[in-house]
Amino acid sequence: MSVSTGTTKPIRRALLSVTDKTGLVEFANALAGFGVELISTGGTARALREAGLAVKDISELTGFPEMLDGRVKTLHPRVHGGLLYIRGNAEHEAAVASHGILPIDMVVVNLYAFEKTAAQPGVAFGHLIENIDIGGPSMVRSAAKNFEDVAIVTRPTDYPDLIHEMKSANGASLTRETRWRLAKQAFATTAAYDSAIANTLDSIATAPKPIEPIAPKSQSAAPELPSTLRINMPLAQSLRYGENPHQRAALYSDGSGLGIAGATQLQGKELSFNNLVDLDACWELAQEFDEPAVIIVKHTNPCGAATGHTVLEAYQKALASDPVSAFGGVIGINRPVDAEAAAEIAKLFVEAIAAPQFTPEARERFAAKKNLRLVEVRPAPLRPVVKHVSGGLLIQDADTGRVTEDELKVVTWRPPSAEELRSLIFAWRVCKHVKSNAIVYARDGQTVGVGAGQMSRVDAARFGAQKAVLPLKGTVAASDAFFPFPDGLEAVAAAGATAVIQPGGSVKDDDVIGAADRLDLAMVFTGIRHFRH
Repeated sequence: MSVSTGTTKPIRRALLSVTDKTGLVEFANALAGFGVELISTGGTARALREAGLAVKDISELTGFPEMLDGRVKTLHPRVHGGLLYIRGNAEHEAAVASHGILPIDMVVVNLYAFEKTAAQPGVAFGHLIENIDIGGPSMVRSAAKNFEDVAIVTRPTDYPDLIHEMKSANGASLTRETRWRLAKQAFATTAAYDSAIANTLDSIATAPKPIEPIAPKSQSAAPELPSTLRINMPLAQSLRYGENPHQRAALYSDGSGLGIAGATQLQGKELSFNNLVDLDACWELAQEFDEPAVIIVKHTNPCGAATGHTVLEAYQKALASDPVSAFGGVIGINRPVDAEAAAEIAKLFVEAIAAPQFTPEARERFAAKKNLRLVEVRPAPLRPVVKHVSGGLLIQDADTGRVTEDELKVVTWRPPSAEELRSLIFAWRVCKHVKSNAIVYARDGQTVGVGAGQMSRVDAARFGAQKAVLPLKGTVAASDAFFPFPDGLEAVAAAGATAVIQPGGSVKDDDVIGAADRLDLAMVFTGIRHFRH
């Protein structure tokens, strides 16, 4: 549907009822300056009066008092009739006239902060339910449906532009194009609001008593997957193109300001689709480690990953893993980047870097690399993974599986040494983030070779060895899934590995364990696998 821009409509009466009072007084002042009658409710009316504005209470308009602790105040024919009647329609005009219903030409509403309430630790169930807005969404929908005659304003960020448009028109009036834009935003707002409520309530198995707190997720059993998958995220950024120039693309964000979608870009060219995908891959892998870690990614696979005492040491080790592949890569770091690390990283051509912070001195070192994208990221909670298939979507829990040294099962006659064990844990964490079939060779907190995305596990073992530029002798190897036959293990041993970590669970486990004993390999089973497609 296209909307013409020619018709403007005057605003004589506005109803204001907002939770977020940012910019409210300035906007209401502008309306009042154009002679608009202001009607309001509760705390909004109080804020306007304190600012010296003349305001009519909603009860004066409806002739009915607010009641039931504010649950009923705008749910009234004199509100919705004033919003919904079609101006110029003879029957509508006669109906509202006979009932004394006055036109309402603008509604300024934002809704109860349900999501903020739901996010409060230990929030009482009854308090959560009370923060489900009823009157607000009803007014938003009524006004948006009748956008031909009514302007619906749901975002404080729109106030300055609306003030400017009204001043340009020398009076309180808005174009049809503006009213249409506001109506579309309004319906998106109510859709997102209803989705947030439905998703929150869907995660609560049984309704607690009103005074009982909703147990934090960390203290309760994992919630069931949703009975209905609701995804409602606003457009955050239009991208130049997708994976390839002939594909359109955009970034949508949950609005939390967390993770890669909510990151702050400090410098550099516009982020591309592929930049964002790679940044997410290296950032998520960097979060696997408690010590300083640097991950260099190419096409979502780590070509270099390392830990160290400092970011600089970790970076130097990661780069040494595969300096050829690192050229033009994307880097994820789990610590603030200081000047010393920045000076070294700046020597390499890098597309983008994600870190929790860049010191002012580090930013100075990077400033000369004008195309380099620096992105500050705040960690986001792990959420279910959604993938598209023709005709639908797949959803699964995030892969949060981790193992400790105590949970490993030694299956060979020779147990791994303490040094091998540390390297095995490191290799296993990296392997989790490598495309299947995956083999990772590592030593002393540093990847040495990575075999990613191969159709055969033997090929993955051989390819990872072929890619290695550092000596493979004395490394350990991680396999994201079990070795189905001894041949993959034999390839790992031939490359120079002395210890192996793998899930186990193959019908040929006994044969594989026997091969490990014959080759003097220490081998441990994790009991979990990390397929990554």
